[in-house]
Amino acid sequence: MTDAELLALHREIVATPSVSGGEGDLCDSLERRLRRPNVKTWRFGDNLLALHGEGPVLCLNTHLDTVPPSPGWTRPPHEAQAAGGRVYGLGSNDAKASVAAMCAAFLRTLGSRACERVSLLLSLSAQEETGGKGTEAVVPEMKALGVYPAAVVVGEPTGLDIAVSQKGLLILELEEEGRACHAANSRALGAANAIRSLASDLAAMDGVDLGPPHPDLGCVTLEPTVIQGGTARNMIPGRASCVLDIRTVPGTPAEELVHRLQGAVSGRLRVLSDRLVPCETAPDHPLVRAALASRPGSRAIASSGVSDLVFFRGIPGIKAGPGRTERSHTPDEFVLESEIIEAAAFYERLALENSLFLGKEGEA
Repeated sequence: MTDAELLALHREIVATPSVSGGEGDLCDSLERRLRRPNVKTWRFGDNLLALHGEGPVLCLNTHLDTVPPSPGWTRPPHEAQAAGGRVYGLGSNDAKASVAAMCAAFLRTLGSRACERVSLLLSLSAQEETGGKGTEAVVPEMKALGVYPAAVVVGEPTGLDIAVSQKGLLILELEEEGRACHAANSRALGAANAIRSLASDLAAMDGVDLGPPHPDLGCVTLEPTVIQGGTARNMIPGRASCVLDIRTVPGTPAEELVHRLQGAVSGRLRVLSDRLVPCETAPDHPLVRAALASRPGSRAIASSGVSDLVFFRGIPGIKAGPGRTERSHTPDEFVLESEIIEAAAFYERLALENSLFLGKEGEA
């Protein structure tokens, strides 16, 4: 696949709508493109696996889905428009640039002598943007198929820097109960106002020790994001709640964070999600060293964002892809054509230099 064909593929992928939950057409198209005599493919819903080569498995993983277009677009979001070295369109940066680049690297290495000692597994997943069980559901299928990875590269916009760690996400709901009554009678009745209690709890949480900072990822962060309470202007609410977005780091388990927070508040904490744990690969791991060598000038970085890297637990992994995270989910999202070309070359070099990090028995 030439660079011109790569850019054409990227524009085709961008022009195929795949808002999370609607990845079917794009998955169909890529499945047809990847069918080759020496390629095995498997389909799990709108998740696609493709494999070629022999030996330990290096997995290239990214996602097919996008968020819905946000307000403010001045270009058609579901058209790929190339101008001035940029490609505009929904998902052009996150993560369809990674999809195109990984597909190109997969096809370019097909039949390579280097892939006589390694299997290259392309994993294109659904519903990453909505927290659906795309990659999470497919990883066990990899094990059942006998193609469980020895190492993984997750494609997300990092400017092709090498993210060796990422924060986790713990989502809690804090609920306070009060006594519903007419607002004019609340003081006389001594009725507890659930909103006041909730506000007190949120203020108290600011003083909770959430554990030591990680040397690269920094501190655990806690942010209230969605508040609900009250049904009428003149009525004291009997219930108020708030969703808490907590970005976690290795070292302080989720259950310990919940315990510390519960001890500081009078309301009830409920865990909505604790499946997205923090993860890291040692900066001196052979996979990291090989990735840095495959793109001179790149850096090993930490990432505050969550990605499907979390579902490859126990597998050495990195997150690296074309584009910039600051462009993701923005109106008139774009990626540079040069970034896509550089990414495909990076993934190809990393796959061909597999001996740097994959042992003879698949031990990374």
